[in-house]
Amino acid sequence: MSLSSLKIRHILLASSILSVSTIATEVKAQATLDPVVVPAPQPREAVVPQRQRTTQGRRGTRRATRPVAPVAAVPAPAVERASLPTTVPTPVERIGSSVTVIGAAQIERDQRRTVPEVLQTVPGLVVVPSGGPGNQTSVFMRGTNSNHVKVLVDGISINDPATGLIDFGNLAATGDIERVEVLRGPQSGLYGSDALGGIIAITAKRGEGPPKAAVTLEGGSFGTFNQNVNVSGSHERFDYAFNVSHFRAESVPVTPLELLPPGQRRINDFYDNLTFSTKLGAQLTENFRINFVARYTDATLRFTGDGFDPVTFAAVPNAQQSRQQIEQFATRGEAVWQTFDGRLVNTLGANYFEQKSYSASPDGSSRSTIGDRTRIDWRSQYAFLPGQFLIAGADHEIERFSKPGFGAENSNTGGWLELQAQPFERAFLAANVRYDENEHFGGHTTWRVAPSYIIAGSETKLKGSVGTGFKAPTLSQLFEDFPDFFFFGNPNLKPEESLGYDIGFEQPLAGGQLRVGAVYFHNDITNLISTVFLPDFTSTLGNINRATTRGVEAFVSAQVTDRIKVRADWTYTDAIDEQTKQQLIRRPRNKGSVTVAYSPYDPLTLSATVLYIGEFADRDRTFFAPTINPGYTLLNVAANYQVNPYTKVFARVDNLTNEKYEPVTGFLGRGIGVYGGVRVTN
Repeated sequence: MSLSSLKIRHILLASSILSVSTIATEVKAQATLDPVVVPAPQPREAVVPQRQRTTQGRRGTRRATRPVAPVAAVPAPAVERASLPTTVPTPVERIGSSVTVIGAAQIERDQRRTVPEVLQTVPGLVVVPSGGPGNQTSVFMRGTNSNHVKVLVDGISINDPATGLIDFGNLAATGDIERVEVLRGPQSGLYGSDALGGIIAITAKRGEGPPKAAVTLEGGSFGTFNQNVNVSGSHERFDYAFNVSHFRAESVPVTPLELLPPGQRRINDFYDNLTFSTKLGAQLTENFRINFVARYTDATLRFTGDGFDPVTFAAVPNAQQSRQQIEQFATRGEAVWQTFDGRLVNTLGANYFEQKSYSASPDGSSRSTIGDRTRIDWRSQYAFLPGQFLIAGADHEIERFSKPGFGAENSNTGGWLELQAQPFERAFLAANVRYDENEHFGGHTTWRVAPSYIIAGSETKLKGSVGTGFKAPTLSQLFEDFPDFFFFGNPNLKPEESLGYDIGFEQPLAGGQLRVGAVYFHNDITNLISTVFLPDFTSTLGNINRATTRGVEAFVSAQVTDRIKVRADWTYTDAIDEQTKQQLIRRPRNKGSVTVAYSPYDPLTLSATVLYIGEFADRDRTFFAPTINPGYTLLNVAANYQVNPYTKVFARVDNLTNEKYEPVTGFLGRGIGVYGGVRVTN
């Protein structure tokens, strides 16, 4: 089936506007303990039905004038809640696990246009792009592999079912994001496979109130043109949100000039990403609600790959570019109903996800794959006391993978139980256990316990967690052979496993205007899948490796005045390959960031972020020769000005000091970039 016919079928399937969950799997610089990844099952956060809905906009009701909302002074933080640690929205101060929540206001203030940019300053995370937008981008969480992080978009796992890879480089649309939650540490007790190192969940905005429309246009360096159109609102029992995002960067230099053969010119990378998304809901009765989301992405990348000199056999950048295209479709529907005065909430949901990938090299070789994942899940939440819950869930998932001449399938059934309780005053506890039965590797049990306690008087929060994680081998690892390279899959692979814990504190000072905190973490990872060379000169995969990661995350957050807010984070990570006793590549020991937000007067907000990445072990562009990357420091600044109630203008400068750096050795980071645009709303 052609890409165009696939697109038409998806548009018809989604009824109205499709949406997207972007990912283009480009593997030219993936850096993990082993370049093999995995998808996974995942329970869905319930959306509790609303007992009361706004009547604004009903027939016969006068439409209220929407109040003007100028850019205000930097506000003091409201009570922050997170859903990811327990599947129930919970005040962060009660959560024992290490979680970070990034809201839409912060994303807009700092003008972060892609998800990797949003994640750059999160403690415990290192974002490693191999070039500009759309290029392979890895995210290492607390030193674990990039493929040990499970990524959810509106509750749907977006790992490629064909290879298990998750490329953050294609998460290029942030205009419809309501919040991003990052939960660190093993989380398989709730979320099953792939949550060995942690979870990242992206939630799109939901329509609310009178109809609203917004158009954003932005342009700037490297041939960047970014457009976003959003329409949302609610009427009586129905709410809706539609979003279209187009991101293009036409000329991004990635290949260092010194690597080019004499006389060969550099061809800059080209990237184009078109994303559609929709989020719909209907409160059909007081106790029954249905939700629907859909996402569609079409992404194209043209980049310079590597070939080999016919005389010296050394790797050299190609004179012509390679091409990669990803089409991705994801959708979910769910029914939510409540009984016993809202104390019991049941959710029944179903997901479908499909990704079609195609890549072609200048020598005429190409690769195409199709992967899809079908999932059904059930979740039941019982509030036995206010704010205390017993939650149970079950799910069944089928994954399929095909390419010309090959196909494979796997299924997994899982069940889990979660307790969220307050054993005594100021003490909070979350505990869970999960059992998975996989068609190929059998049963697997995981768990997690996360207590916290707030000391009276000082309001010191003591927190900690301990749990297990696992990552199932992918269909490609199990069954895909490459006989031309004497490489064969291994159907006897076992899951990779982890045991991790953390312990820390948070301390409010100066009446809550100042907050400091730190946490120590430790992870032991076993059964890591690595390449095994056999006596008959063939190779395969085996569970032969181990790794240990440990470190410290610390922060200081200060509301200096009503108009000035400062946040500083520092992470120290020691990630060791236990087989070689060497530092794992692309995990810097030191990473830090400082962000200052300032509103000198109401229509204007300013922000500045300094990002520091210390030196780290790496390999050269061919991935053969070990090297040390010196790291880098970036300064990004942004300004937003509310011209009137309907118009905002904005500008930013990334890498203000024009630092020359390589986030991955052999691949340039972007130099100074200047961008500006306008946002118009009704």
